[in-house]
Amino acid sequence: MKSSKKSVIHLAIIGTGGMANSHVENFAKIPGCTVVAAADVDKDRVTKFCEKHSIPAAYTEVKELLKRDDVDAVSITTPDAFHAPLSIQCLHTGKHVLCEKPLAVTHPDALKMVAAAKKAGKINMVNFSYRNWPVIQGVVRAIQKGVIGEIRHLEASYLQAWLTSKIWGDWKTNPAWLWRLSTSHGSKGVLGDVGVHILDFATYPAGPISTVYCKLKNFPKAPRNRMGEYTLDANDSALMTVEFKNGAVGVIHTTRCATGHANRLFLQISGTKGAVRIDSEVSTTKYQICSGANADKGKWEEMETPAVPTNYEKFITSIRTGKQEQPDFARGAEIQKILDTCFVSDKKAKPIKL
Repeated sequence: MKSSKKSVIHLAIIGTGGMANSHVENFAKIPGCTVVAAADVDKDRVTKFCEKHSIPAAYTEVKELLKRDDVDAVSITTPDAFHAPLSIQCLHTGKHVLCEKPLAVTHPDALKMVAAAKKAGKINMVNFSYRNWPVIQGVVRAIQKGVIGEIRHLEASYLQAWLTSKIWGDWKTNPAWLWRLSTSHGSKGVLGDVGVHILDFATYPAGPISTVYCKLKNFPKAPRNRMGEYTLDANDSALMTVEFKNGAVGVIHTTRCATGHANRLFLQISGTKGAVRIDSEVSTTKYQICSGANADKGKWEEMETPAVPTNYEKFITSIRTGKQEQPDFARGAEIQKILDTCFVSDKKAKPIKL
């Protein structure tokens, strides 16, 4: 891929809902990077968004935004169903693309995005935001060095509590939460919303999955499981037992019903020489390790990890150097394949090979 020799990288944001604010704020921290435009189908929303962040140009038509030669890259923060068509459209017009997770709604759509990025020769990344935590990068390095030996067992979970408490407000009165509970509004449930994160979090250090057995569960939350226009039928909990290509086995689960946990990611990987674990409620910069002489004592030690570049920083660096950073669209497609397989496994009530 060709590097960019421009002194300033100009970006545009497509989709100006809640997550778009985080994208703009993170790009603002990067020297030589500026957001020059934003687009959204809702004129009032995009206008207010641009005013809030001092973005000079607002659009309601993406095709009009993409006519601008001065826009080098786009950041896509729309609802999931629009990730694939918008990413492909942007790549076709020569823009580098950072796309929110999940990469697409289906694995075939994700593969189309991978092909479009390859054909365009442009930088492409999916925003698995927990890659920004130093702790996961530290665990990956430790495993690659062989500190815990060959991986045998994995336990991973992503726990939220907003269905059983008002820890983030009252979901019953907020469309921003209600749509996540309704398949007719495009939701893939907790599996698609945050399960995508814990799958990347687990497989990034442990390696690819070969077989998955998944159980999805929807719980009654209202009379006839409806609230106004929303049918509350998306999965609220997801349980997966998995086997990895390296022979290890594991349990991965996620739920919105874990009272007491606002947003907890947990990961423990055990090997033939030791084990490592991450608990985000303890630290996102330190992990624990039990290995060497400590293994016989069952003693855990804390390991501090240095700061790492964020996905936003890696995206801009990739544009400047022409070197594709991770996680790219191909990685997003890998995770999407697992998600698709989980739905098949749940429907057939049996393990499915990927």
